[in-house]
Amino acid sequence: MFLGIDSMTYEPQVNHYVEWTKDVEGWVYFKCDEYITIEYNVRPKDEVNLECCPIHRNERLLVICYAKQWKELKYIKSRQSIYEEEENCLEVAC
Repeated sequence: MFLGIDSMTYEPQVNHYVEWTKDVEGWVYFKCDEYITIEYNVRPKDEVNLECCPIHRNERLLVICYAKQWKELKYIKSRQSIYEEEENCLEVAC
């Protein structure tokens, strides 16, 4: 049991913060039946990359965790949306 959630029956959701291994933890960014992606790192794009694709202002490194591995996840906390944590928000494209 971790924070009141049984790890054997835990099903990750988008905007859950999870710990997978000693070195992988972050926000669940995407979920489908087969896998989730965990947002491992976010950084602002440099000017060249921003010019080439101005839709998104940040680069994200996502790690894939397949459904058979979800039992290895530890739930840490949740947020309502990606905009909830202002101190971790880099830039939002308008």
